[in-house]
Amino acid sequence: MSNSGQNTVTISPAPSGRLAQSAAGDAERAAERAARARRLTVRTIALGYLALLLLAPVAMIFYRTFEHGLAPVWDAIAAPNAQHAFWLSLEVVAIAVPLNTAFGIGMALLLERGHFRGKGLLGLLIDLPFAISPVVVGLSLVLVYGKTGWFGDWLSEQGIQIIFSVPGIVLATAFVSLPFVVRETIPVLRELGTDAEQAAETLGASGWQTFWRVTLPGIRWGVVYGVVLTTARALGEFGAVSIVSGRCEGQSQTLPLYVQGRFENFDSTGANTAAVVIAILAMATLLLMNLLTRRTRGRMAT
Repeated sequence: MSNSGQNTVTISPAPSGRLAQSAAGDAERAAERAARARRLTVRTIALGYLALLLLAPVAMIFYRTFEHGLAPVWDAIAAPNAQHAFWLSLEVVAIAVPLNTAFGIGMALLLERGHFRGKGLLGLLIDLPFAISPVVVGLSLVLVYGKTGWFGDWLSEQGIQIIFSVPGIVLATAFVSLPFVVRETIPVLRELGTDAEQAAETLGASGWQTFWRVTLPGIRWGVVYGVVLTTARALGEFGAVSIVSGRCEGQSQTLPLYVQGRFENFDSTGANTAAVVIAILAMATLLLMNLLTRRTRGRMAT
C-alpha cells in the first residue's frame, strides 16, 4: 500500500505555554509594584511622623528665635542670668561626665571580666536610671542629702550643702547619665576578648600596663561613644535637676531650667534663644557621634 495519497497533518504547539509565561511575568511585575508601593508608604509614614514629631517643632523654635533679627537674640544671650545658666551647665557636664567615664570603664571591666555572685543584680542596678523617672531620682536625693534627710544633720554640722547647690545638680546629672559608658563599653570588651591581655601578662606586663597599653586602646571608641551620649544626656537633664537645684535664677539654674523660667515669665525670646543653644549643642553632639561611628567602622573595615 502506498502512503502517497495520505495527507500529512502538522500540529503546531498550542500558545498556552507563552500565555502562561506572560501571565507569570505580569504577576511578578505586579508583585514588585505592590512591594514598592508598600515600601514607599512605610517610608512616607515614618518620615511624616518624624517631621511632625521632631523637625517641625525644632524648625519652629529656630524661626521664632530669629524672626525679629539678631539683635534680640544677642541681647538674650548676653543676659547675665543666661550666661550663668550656660556656664553652670558646662561646669556640671565637666564634672559629671569624667566621673561617669571612669566609673563606667571600671564597671564594664567588672561586669565583663569578673566572675562573682550577684553580677546580674549589679547589671540591673546599673540600668536603673533608664527605668526610674528623673523626678523620682531628684526626690530621692533630697530625702537622702537634704536638711531633713539621712545625712542632712551631719552635712549641716560639717557646713556642707548638697541640695539646692551645685553638688546636688552634679549628683542628679551623674545619676541619670550613669549607664551610657558602661553599656557602650561592654560589647566592645566582649568583642575584644582576652587573648591580647593574657599575652601581655605572659610577657610580664603588670595589670596597669595591660590596661593602659592593651585594654584601653582596644575599647577607646566604645568609651568615646558612651562619653558623647553621656554629654548629651547631661546637657539636657531637666527633671532631677529641677528638684535638687531649687531653680534660683542666676544661682542654680541650668540651661533647661532657664528655658522653663523664661517661658513662665512670658519672655519668649529668652526661652527660644536658650532652647536654640541647647539644640545646637545637642546637634553638635550627634554630629560628633556620627563622625566617631564612621571612623570606627572605617578602622574596623581596614
